Amino acid sequence: MKKLVSTTLALLLIVSAAPIIAQEFREISVKDYRDKMKAGWIGQIAGVCWGAPTEFKFNGTIIPEDKMPKWTPEMINHAFGQDDLYVEMTFLRSMEQYGLDVSQRQAGIDFANSGYQLWHANDAGRKNLRRGIAPPDSGHPAFNKHADDIDYQIEADYSGLIAPGLPKVVVELGEKFGGLMNYGDGIYAGQFVGGMYAEAFFETDIKKIIAAGLDCIPPDSQYAEMVRDVMKWYDENPSDWTTCWHKIDEKYQKNLDYRRVSCDTGKFNIDAKINGAYILVGLLYGKGGLDQTIVLSTRCGQDSDCNPSNAGGVLFTTLGFSKLPPRFSEKLDEKTKFSYTEYNFPALLDVCEKLARQAVLQSGGKIVKRNGEEVFWIPRQNSSGHMATVRGNIFGRPRITIVQTSPKPYKPAWKPDLPQNTKFTDAEYKLIEKREYSLDEAVEKFFPGWKLTDCGPDMDPGYRKQYHGKKDVVMTHPKAKGEPCILSKTVELPKDKKPTLKLVVAAHDAAKAQFDWELIVKADGKELLKRQIIGGWTDVSVDLSEYAGKTVKLELLNQPNGWSCEAGYWNEIKIVFQ
Repeated sequence: MKKLVSTTLALLLIVSAAPIIAQEFREISVKDYRDKMKAGWIGQIAGVCWGAPTEFKFNGTIIPEDKMPKWTPEMINHAFGQDDLYVEMTFLRSMEQYGLDVSQRQAGIDFANSGYQLWHANDAGRKNLRRGIAPPDSGHPAFNKHADDIDYQIEADYSGLIAPGLPKVVVELGEKFGGLMNYGDGIYAGQFVGGMYAEAFFETDIKKIIAAGLDCIPPDSQYAEMVRDVMKWYDENPSDWTTCWHKIDEKYQKNLDYRRVSCDTGKFNIDAKINGAYILVGLLYGKGGLDQTIVLSTRCGQDSDCNPSNAGGVLFTTLGFSKLPPRFSEKLDEKTKFSYTEYNFPALLDVCEKLARQAVLQSGGKIVKRNGEEVFWIPRQNSSGHMATVRGNIFGRPRITIVQTSPKPYKPAWKPDLPQNTKFTDAEYKLIEKREYSLDEAVEKFFPGWKLTDCGPDMDPGYRKQYHGKKDVVMTHPKAKGEPCILSKTVELPKDKKPTLKLVVAAHDAAKAQFDWELIVKADGKELLKRQIIGGWTDVSVDLSEYAGKTVKLELLNQPNGWSCEAGYWNEIKIVFQ
């Protein structure tokens, strides 16, 4: 009996002394947190500025070494107009104003009211929000054909930078903000990146950092498959990054099963998976070198400023600002605000620290003082909850129970759940100052009674709040070469008045070129006018006197003329009487 008791006590003592007890909380001083968070931003900025001259100039090909720009300290200030940076600052601003747990609908309103230029999933998601489609439907594939594009991946850095060691927070932020414009792998991409940042505050081993990011996403997702592929290919050829690049290209560029719900222009690959793979090439083959990590992520091509921005940010976070070479920050302008944001660089650091404090406390952590210095006590988490919880005491020491949970089920963008048909309430929609309309909605709103047929998708036809000095413009584009887009309306004209059709129209007018199209006006099939529309705004009048006292079908044709930027811009369509 004595032997059994002593054996039991020994086992209890071994269990109570296990390393997991010391790891229930991870600690980082607020000073060190800020130092690493600051480095993360510098890495992002350096990566995007260094790679910017190459963006989408090398698609499906490795950038030659002699085509890689040389870093100069002055390049750091090319960042203020970069979408890689200003979008995530909109998210930070929403949380600063409304708290870390700001609702997704409020986040959507704030994103809808942003004033900067956007592309791809960001642009499509914001247009949906401005049309009254509330999240999460704004990023749903039923409304957003860019659901797996790179967008949330490039702007998810903030989530890890304000959630040190808190992957659950990263995942929740991804669902909230990533869902504004992405779905499925498009969201997982950002959660993966955010998870790497969160771990980079405590870990320097790149493989462990990647594994932490991988734990934040469904293991059966294509994005997770990509991460495992790149790590395997690296292990097979740890000194030959070009062999890994070719394997990535073969599977994630040439196999269309891995780019089913992302923009496919035929010119470049904006899918999150292949560009995420290039982040990993930089992190793995860069082998901890600051320059080499950014250079390799850039030389992989495609979105070759976004990818080195993510890679640089993660790696720089592991080191901290105090250990960075001065060449990456010595010329930084700390007074200029990032485009359309409230933040210059010092203000950006302040808001991140403010939100990190909230994240630590709301996650069950503490902020304590030790020797006069504030310290974050951060509970150890996985992406779904705490990994270690206290369950009583054994001989005065906490007994630890491991709670393992799995990421949420995989929802691929090509097989999504049904949309929720979420709309902003009237009160919410009034808060959106920058409204968007679908093409049909815009035609009905600004040209009541006119109907649109045979409009093609080229050049993103639809509502333009302003174009060449005129407000509330509708842009159309022919469906195909030789096939016009048609606006039509049947009207009853009074007998005793002289009717005139008044139009104000324009062609596409680029900075270095003017384009044209043919305006054709018909009444009951009879051609009344054919005119070349070139460049800026043109006033057009068409006499309808012969149809006075009759009901007539009017047709306005946006007729292609040579098939080069055939967009028709319409500012006014009305009938006046004398």
